[in-house]
Amino acid sequence: MAKLSIRDLDLKGKRVFMRVDFNVPLASGGQEITSDKRIKASLPSIKYALEQGAQVVLSSHLGRPKGKPNPEMSLKPVARRLEELLGQPVVMAPDCIGPEVDALKQGPAKVILLENVRYHPQEEKNDAEFARQLAAGCDLYVNDAFGSAHRAHASTVGVIQHLPQAAAGLLMQKELEYLFKVTQDPPRPCLGLLGGAKVSDKIEVIENLLKIVDKLLIGGAMAYTFFKSQGRPVGKSLVEEDKVELAARVLEQAGGKLVLPVDTVVVAEIKGGVDYQEVTTIPEDLMGVDIGPQTIELFTREIAQAKSIIWNGPMGVFEVPPFDRGTVAVAKAVAASGAMSVVGGGDSEKAVKAAGVADKISHISTGGGASLEFLSGLLLPGVAALTEK
Repeated sequence: MAKLSIRDLDLKGKRVFMRVDFNVPLASGGQEITSDKRIKASLPSIKYALEQGAQVVLSSHLGRPKGKPNPEMSLKPVARRLEELLGQPVVMAPDCIGPEVDALKQGPAKVILLENVRYHPQEEKNDAEFARQLAAGCDLYVNDAFGSAHRAHASTVGVIQHLPQAAAGLLMQKELEYLFKVTQDPPRPCLGLLGGAKVSDKIEVIENLLKIVDKLLIGGAMAYTFFKSQGRPVGKSLVEEDKVELAARVLEQAGGKLVLPVDTVVVAEIKGGVDYQEVTTIPEDLMGVDIGPQTIELFTREIAQAKSIIWNGPMGVFEVPPFDRGTVAVAKAVAASGAMSVVGGGDSEKAVKAAGVADKISHISTGGGASLEFLSGLLLPGVAALTEK
């Protein structure tokens, strides 16, 4: 599915409505940005548009203001930081629609940041009139917010109805190139690595990946639901009782493709400094918190043979050391494999950074939810709406 790229557009003298993901973490009552990586991620697209002679109107959400203004979720701190990063003025709009905003668009400003689109309930409802007002005065649309591409909102889908061309930004384009490559035509053998707590969160991903990969390694708490479906002891480990039958069906369909842990790190309670054991059978009074050393060895061998790897989710309670060992070992094995590796956002990203190997991963997705839906085989609304090449 080839979509129009920002590089395909004639931007000279055009006013571009660019959807970005500036949903940054804030502290001090919404005044201080604690990580600007999402702002930096869209700088290449913004700079490219400006270099080509365009005026850029930036749109983003921030947090969950529930359809009304909330000063703790204002994009004003983002405007200040963006101005520093760009080295040129960024005009902060008082709102995202209305006469004042329309007047700003017609003015001389080269970069305008609209206020939080979720200050209006019409954004998440993909309201047609709200979308028309967002698009007012603009000539072209660019979506560089992969992290919001799985939302059919006014700024990700609705606006496109009111503009002649809709293209992927450079960040969005990179995301799509890697995700399409690894799901449509991956170098073989192709390996899937899935972790996390719940089978229910990832059942569509599991079922879809089994059609794509040559092997699928399962870690994290979701493994215990599969254990239960095999009649293996799970002790007090997290198990989704209502998904045990489903797990059994998936195992049957998978044949030998699906690989489960062979040993487990177990504890009486989850907290730092507690005693733990490494076992092949989970005692009834203990719970699993990580894959064990034999599983690390098994997974490392499988990873080393792969030519492409898709990874989403940690192998255990990696935020509580030492139960991060499995996840960190897997991250290092993926990095050392030399395979084309695509890592989902969220906890998987934290894991590769904690292991110090982020620079050896081919692509770390900027959108956890969006990449999960993509890996589930779903067509993302914000991608589907873009103009075909």
